[in-house]
Amino acid sequence: MKNCLYWFIIFFLYLAACTQVPITQRSQLHIFPEQTLIALSLTSYQKFLQTHRLSTDLAKVQMVKSVGKRLAQAVTTFFQKRGESYRLQNYHWEFNLVENKAANAWCMPGGKVVVYTGILPLTKNQAGLAVVLGHEIAHAVAQHGNERLSQLLLFQLGGMALSAALAEKPAKTKELFLIAYGLGGQLGVLLPYSREQELEADRLGLIFMAMAGYDPREAITFWQRMSRKHQTRFIPEFLSTHPLYTKRIEQIKKFMPTALRYYRSSPLRAKPQK
Repeated sequence: MKNCLYWFIIFFLYLAACTQVPITQRSQLHIFPEQTLIALSLTSYQKFLQTHRLSTDLAKVQMVKSVGKRLAQAVTTFFQKRGESYRLQNYHWEFNLVENKAANAWCMPGGKVVVYTGILPLTKNQAGLAVVLGHEIAHAVAQHGNERLSQLLLFQLGGMALSAALAEKPAKTKELFLIAYGLGGQLGVLLPYSREQELEADRLGLIFMAMAGYDPREAITFWQRMSRKHQTRFIPEFLSTHPLYTKRIEQIKKFMPTALRYYRSSPLRAKPQK
């Protein structure tokens, strides 16, 4: 009887807390207020900056900030046109370049974005950087981290409120928070959701970069470069939190006509030379 009651509560929570991802309209579970996670993310972001060295290469730093600013404006416009400006409540955008050889970048809820210098040889140019930033920003504004953390706390801590979890099981809760925002990892039932989120971030990211005036077709060449870089590291898809590059590129190509419509109507795109 207790088991039945537990799963009834879980099911009720799921129905009560469901929202939809922009564009894909996929239902997702959100147990926690986004502003609570933004506050937690800001703390993690500040700690990160205190323990990592910011790049002093002025040209590269300026490129990251310039591309980031255009994307932030595009994201704001996108949600304004949909009547969903509330999704960006308490967002204060920042873009930083840190010295790190890893090919990585991330965006926390609230608009705090970090790019590692190790990814710049792969992005090659501003459009390539827009692919990466658009993708990471998409994760944040689609509230993928909230969804992951909701799932993790639901299945591992029985749907305990975040404040209660932090008070009663602080170490475990912080571990789950890091996993939810891509700073940890685990093998289990949640991995398929993560792959799905990656493909959603690709689609949203293409729209954001296109609206910002960057050619979304650059995404194909970027992911091809990423594929070549990692071609010697074969990991079966069911063990990977990211889609295989072949599947990712295939899905990007299918979505490209939609992305190009946004690009062609963008007032920021470079006009062809006569």
